[in-house]
Amino acid sequence: MATTTDTKNYKFNHSMLRVKDPKASVKFYEFLGMSVVKKLQFPDAKFDLYFLSYDSPKALSHGNSTFDREGVIELTHNYGTEDDANFKVNNGNAEPHRGFGHVCISVDHIQAACQRIEDAGYRFQKKLTDGRMKHIAFALDPDGYWVEIISKMIGSKGADDPEEKGQQTDPGTYRMNHTMIRVKDAEKSLKFYQDVLGMNLFRTVEQSAAGFNLYFLGYPGSKGVPENGFTADYEGLLELTWNYGTEKDDSFKYHDGNAEPQGFGHICVSVDNIDAACSRFESMDCNWKKRLTDGRMKNVAFLLDPDGYWVEVVQNERFAGKENF
Repeated sequence: MATTTDTKNYKFNHSMLRVKDPKASVKFYEFLGMSVVKKLQFPDAKFDLYFLSYDSPKALSHGNSTFDREGVIELTHNYGTEDDANFKVNNGNAEPHRGFGHVCISVDHIQAACQRIEDAGYRFQKKLTDGRMKHIAFALDPDGYWVEIISKMIGSKGADDPEEKGQQTDPGTYRMNHTMIRVKDAEKSLKFYQDVLGMNLFRTVEQSAAGFNLYFLGYPGSKGVPENGFTADYEGLLELTWNYGTEKDDSFKYHDGNAEPQGFGHICVSVDNIDAACSRFESMDCNWKKRLTDGRMKNVAFLLDPDGYWVEVVQNERFAGKENF
């Protein structure tokens, strides 16, 4: 394994969500075409982890080891929540606990994909036909987390696209495209994710009339930076949502998902050499939730981004030649 670190080798590996009932949640994400690529059980600590990823032969990360992927969703189940009638996760979209927004899948034929989800009995926060934006939808997973659905087809008009009529959908072609978090100060957050974590800014969407901007960041990898700004065929992107003016309000703060009420837990970046990467972060005066040397788990670390969201750092197994767990 190399003794140095290069952010060009980093991957936005996963986003972690706490779930009430793992059977229901795994079933939902498998219905969306994902597969459980790893399950970790910690009975002494009374929790299990389920790592789901697109893994069909058409998937970008097909066949890779768990931490050599992008666009993974990690579901965390704390024993007993499934039997607790009062347990409910914070989905990150209800005041006063907003922060995390959604995960997003991109699909081949959006009308057929949304109809398939509806036919299976799953609920929607926003159907394709709702509102003015006819090209996106938001399904709800069993815990009420929002799952955005977008089209991989350039120029798709979604509900208003006649070419979508009568098409069939193949979940094996889907991507886990991005994870959205709200940020207080766009400038500070962009600097952190670009300068510290080495991500590239792929696309900026300015919605000045509505008072917010969207920033899509990711690691170029073998696909490179999108030349036309079209990012729907990528996996493992990070969307930052900035509402104008929040940076000027000293009392304003987003919910990180780890304070009560809990829900979203963290995002995770896998690196080529975890010791060298953490030494680099140390030299950049980063804020830590957990250093490698803290606690019992000596193979994971957690940084804090400018909003206090947790960013896990793990070893990419391809560079180490062995599994992390």
